[in-house]
Amino acid sequence: MTETHERDYRRRIEEISSSFLPGTSIEVICDSRGDQPPAYALFDFDGTLSLVREGWVEVMVPMMVEILSETGTGESPGQLGKICREFVDELTGKQTIYQMIRLVEEVRQRGGRPADALEYKQLYHDRLMERIAGRRDRLRRGEASPESMLVPGSLEMLRGLIDRGVTLYLASGTDAAYVREEAELLAIDGFFGPRIYGAVDDFQSFSKQMVIERLLEENRVDGARLVGFGDGYVEIDNVKTAGGSAVGVATDESNRNGRVDAWKRERLAGVGADVIVPDFGEAAALLSWLWCE
Repeated sequence: MTETHERDYRRRIEEISSSFLPGTSIEVICDSRGDQPPAYALFDFDGTLSLVREGWVEVMVPMMVEILSETGTGESPGQLGKICREFVDELTGKQTIYQMIRLVEEVRQRGGRPADALEYKQLYHDRLMERIAGRRDRLRRGEASPESMLVPGSLEMLRGLIDRGVTLYLASGTDAAYVREEAELLAIDGFFGPRIYGAVDDFQSFSKQMVIERLLEENRVDGARLVGFGDGYVEIDNVKTAGGSAVGVATDESNRNGRVDAWKRERLAGVGADVIVPDFGEAAALLSWLWCE
């Protein structure tokens, strides 16, 4: 039975041993390739393909510090910032609403009267949209290329999968309407067609696990034919639970320098990612490996 909530981070792998594909930065932790190549691929959106919302933590944490400071707590902004950053990081990968639910709890613990989690989510989203409005406008006006706001190599990876007959799904913890809009701005919506899913206000009616179960049930395929790509632990955990192969995308979003983000890498490997990549800059090599070529 599908859980109606997204599970907290639970480390699957304690000791990690790995090797790199020769001449690449593709780290193979577990060779889970089956007898048949992938038929379906599930992608996360923000941080895995899109960089439109890069820097969102710098919006969320200060907002939370501001709200917690209003409770009259004796904690300094620095102390509150450390507390908020810790639980924001802990919950990264889940739908945004879960971080806001935690904020409600933190306000209540300090004797404050919290707003509803959805109100906090809307406040956060309004501030985030102010931060990224310029990026979205430049894309809309054609002043910025989609490639400039995509994880490097994303288009090559998507095209390579389509060329191999793979059906692509997109599932994001960001609200569905914005995922569809930003996928269109980045000119990648066509790769997914109607198979784009995102969060809704009734957060328990959506999860990436639900998308995976629907994918497998509707197409009557074994989980072994599924490959997932993500920078968050939720999609990696869900894909592994379904019996698929999982590629952790540990991109350094602010620098886009082809180097692995160490925090992401440790988190993704710990939850069971079979492969870790810094981005899709070596898409051809990754595809060849997945197809046992």
